[in-house]
Amino acid sequence: MSTPEERLAELGLTVPEVVAPLAAYQPAVRSGSLVFTAGQLPARDGAMLATGKVGAEVSEEQGYECARQCALNALAAIKAEIGELSAIKRVVKAVVFVASTPDFTAQPKVANGASELLGEVFGEAGKHARSAVGVSALPLDVPVEVELV
Repeated sequence: MSTPEERLAELGLTVPEVVAPLAAYQPAVRSGSLVFTAGQLPARDGAMLATGKVGAEVSEEQGYECARQCALNALAAIKAEIGELSAIKRVVKAVVFVASTPDFTAQPKVANGASELLGEVFGEAGKHARSAVGVSALPLDVPVEVELV
């Protein structure tokens, strides 16, 4: 069976460097056998993939890609905390915040960007409980933020 890193490589992805915290928090914290990530933003190569609201400046498809990048950044934070992604036994929960216009109601479709990546990387162990929450604004005007347990 291949490792999570090998499955990421098959998808044309690598685990990025951990995004430095923007304020006073840790990217990930371990408590017992669980690792909780801070909210991860859609940063890639030092820049945000998009800014603005889904349903206005950001399309649903762009939001999906942002959620996917957020999940990848969360995996980087987890890997930095535990050493290797193959130590992950189960993704328990994902919380996906989507900054969106008041009339946008497809937050679950945007959140699928994170959930589907986790399924591709971890198979059955990547299936998780999830909340997809519409919000009025997120840090740095990003459209998506993701937390993992």
